Amino acid sequence: MIFNIRTAFAAAALCLAVLAAAPGARVPAFADARAMKLPVDKTPLVAVTAGGEKSFTVEIADEEREQQRGLMYRDEMADGHGMLFVLNETRQSAFWMENTPLPLDLLFIGEDGRVRAILKGKPYSRASISPGVPVRFVLELKEGVAARQGIAPGDRLRHPAIDAIAGAQ
Repeated sequence: MIFNIRTAFAAAALCLAVLAAAPGARVPAFADARAMKLPVDKTPLVAVTAGGEKSFTVEIADEEREQQRGLMYRDEMADGHGMLFVLNETRQSAFWMENTPLPLDLLFIGEDGRVRAILKGKPYSRASISPGVPVRFVLELKEGVAARQGIAPGDRLRHPAIDAIAGAQ
């Protein structure tokens, strides 16, 4: 077989594309170290807790590239703000905090809109953060906000993105 540098590069690029498209594949670190800011949704997300309703402004990450980037490189976020990840199906889900300087609360939410688990995200960690149960949504807030607002597992979250799935059950 004759070695051809162009063929070798094409083969390598094809292998990387196949690996990146494989289910569960990890995406390489982003070359550009800028925070992604998504538009703030016009409708607030409402957490229905034992202490009443709590409202949050949210950015919606419903596309794969947005979900891969998430809150990377963000060094500040208001207490009343978060990012809602709308997964394309109910499944086991895991997050990590690589390139994320903010400590976070990760609220894992079932397709019925109920909080299944609240886990902590440690800045810059590559450790997997997973509730061990299938979820349809994940809400990321600044660390400690969920506790300060009285949000607990079993509480219901309302937002059109969640209600469209929860109402279909």
